[in-house]
Amino acid sequence: MELLLVIIIGLLYAAGIYMMLRRSLVKLIIGLILLGNGANLLIFLLGRIVKGKPPIIDDASYVLAEIYADPVPQALILTAIVISFGLQAFAIILIKRAYKVVKTDDLDEMNATDEDL
Repeated sequence: MELLLVIIIGLLYAAGIYMMLRRSLVKLIIGLILLGNGANLLIFLLGRIVKGKPPIIDDASYVLAEIYADPVPQALILTAIVISFGLQAFAIILIKRAYKVVKTDDLDEMNATDEDL
């Protein structure tokens, strides 16, 4: 299972970087989304996948003696999802506005000055 996740993470990173190197702004956003999902899976995998109970200590004991699920990677992934959603929404609105002004989503044409037109 972990080997499959490692392969999926590698594919997400490779596809994300490939898409970010394209000249289209839409492909740039898709690459950003893929890269963010790969990072979330990497954080999830580093937290180790174990079947365990939630880390709740009952009144009779002072420490956890059984196998428990680590909540920190899960909290980090939730935070990363919220931040990446905000970043993606901002980038989509920015691209929409740039497309209205320049009438293209090609980065090379957007980089041209008014004198070149």
